[in-house]
Amino acid sequence: MASEELAKKLQSRLAASEETEPWPELEGNCLPAKYQESEAACGDSSSELSAKLTRRLDINEGNAPPRASRVFNPYTEFKEFSRKQIKDMEVMFKRYDTGKDGFIDLMELKLMMEKLGAPQTHLGLKNMIKEVDEDFDGKLSFREFLLIFRRAAAGELQEESGLMALARLSEIDVSTEGVSGAKDFFEAKMQALSVSSRFEAEIREEKEERKKQEVEKKERQAAFKQLQSAFCS
Repeated sequence: MASEELAKKLQSRLAASEETEPWPELEGNCLPAKYQESEAACGDSSSELSAKLTRRLDINEGNAPPRASRVFNPYTEFKEFSRKQIKDMEVMFKRYDTGKDGFIDLMELKLMMEKLGAPQTHLGLKNMIKEVDEDFDGKLSFREFLLIFRRAAAGELQEESGLMALARLSEIDVSTEGVSGAKDFFEAKMQALSVSSRFEAEIREEKEERKKQEVEKKERQAAFKQLQSAFCS
C-alpha cells in the first residue's frame, strides 16, 4: 500500500538522522508528538524531507488541509519572459480555468489539451500535472503553469511529453533571446505551425474543389435541360 510504503521510508530516513535514540513504530502513519516538535525546530534537509513526505502521505489519505495559494510576482520571478508573454500566459490560463478558482484541475487540463488538438490519456494528464506540481495538490496554479513555459524555453521537457505539446501548440512564443534551448523550441514551434498551415491549406483546396464540382454539375444540368427543351419543341 502506498501510504504504508511512504511511512516506512519516512521512518527509515528519520531513524538514520538519530544516533542516540531509536525511533518507535509509527502509529497511524504519524510521528510521535515529541519527535514532531524536535523536527519542527530542526531546519536541516531531514526536516524538509519529513515535511514533504508527511504532506504527501496526508494527501494520499485525503487528510491534507487545502494549502493557501503562494503569492508571487510573475514579472520578477519569471524575468526571462516579457510582460506581454506573461500576460498572454495569464489570458490562456484564465480561459481554461473554467471553475474560476485560480487552478487548472485534471478535467480542465483534459479540455485544454483537446482544444489544442493534442488529447491525452487520463494517466498522461496526471503525469503532466505531476511534472510541475510543486505542492502536490493535484492541480496547476498559475505559477506552476508558468513553469511549463520556462522549462520548455530552457529545453528541459521531453520532445514527446504532454507539457511540450501544450507549450508548442499554445499561441504564446516563449523563444526569448539568451534562454538556453529557446532557439530549438522556436524552430519546433514554427514547424508545428507549418504543419497546421499545410493542414488549413489542404482544407481550403478541398472546399475549392467541391465548389468547382458543384459549378460543373449545375452547368451539366443546365445544358441537359436546354438539350431536352430543344427536342421537345
